[in-house]
Amino acid sequence: MQGSQLQRLVEVMNTLRSPGGCPWDAEQTHESLLKYLLEESYEFVDAVQSGSRVDMREELGDVLLQVYFHARMAEEHPTDPFSIEDVAEGIADKLIRRHPHVFAGVEVRDSQEVLENWEEIKKKEKGRTSPIDGVAMSQPALPLVEKLLYRAEKYGVELPVPDSVTISGTADEELVGQALLAVIAWAHANGIDAEAALRKEARRIVEKIGPS
Repeated sequence: MQGSQLQRLVEVMNTLRSPGGCPWDAEQTHESLLKYLLEESYEFVDAVQSGSRVDMREELGDVLLQVYFHARMAEEHPTDPFSIEDVAEGIADKLIRRHPHVFAGVEVRDSQEVLENWEEIKKKEKGRTSPIDGVAMSQPALPLVEKLLYRAEKYGVELPVPDSVTISGTADEELVGQALLAVIAWAHANGIDAEAALRKEARRIVEKIGPS
C-alpha cells in the first residue's frame, strides 16, 4: 500500500488519535461516533439520489472516515485489538467465500440463485437456526419489517400478515401498525423496496413545499 491514499488516511487518523493530536478525536468512543456513522450514511443516500458525483465522492469519503476511525480506536483495545488491515482481510475473505460462482467454479443460473447461495453460506458460517439471527433490530422500523418478511420467506415461516386494512375512522397504534405492515408486505411481494418508494414520495413533498 506504499503511496496509497488509503495508507495516508491510516497515518492521518493515527496522528489525530495519538498523544499530541486532536483532543476531540482522542476523546471519542465507538458509542459516541455511532450517530455520525448514521448521519454520514444518510448524507450519502441523499447524494446518490441527487445525482451529484461531487457530493457522492465527498459523502462516501465521510463514510470511509467513520470506518477508519472505528478501526483506529479498535487498535487500542486492551485484550482484543484489531486494525483496518484485519477489517479489510475479513471482508475480502468473506467476499471470496460468499461468491463460490466466481472463485470456486460453482454454476449459478441467475442473480436470484446468487442471493440464495449467499444466504445459505451465511447461515452455515454463523450457525444460524432462527429467522431473526443477525437481524439489526436497531434499524428503522420500515426496513426492519421488510427484512423480517424476507427472513420469514427464507425460513418458511408463515406470518399472520393482513392482506389489506381499511384506513378510516379513528386510528390507534395497533391499526396503524397493521396498515403499515400490510403495505410493506404488499410491496415486498411485488419486489418493491418500500423504504425507497416512501423516500421518493418524501422527495416529491419536498419539491412542493420547499423553497421555490
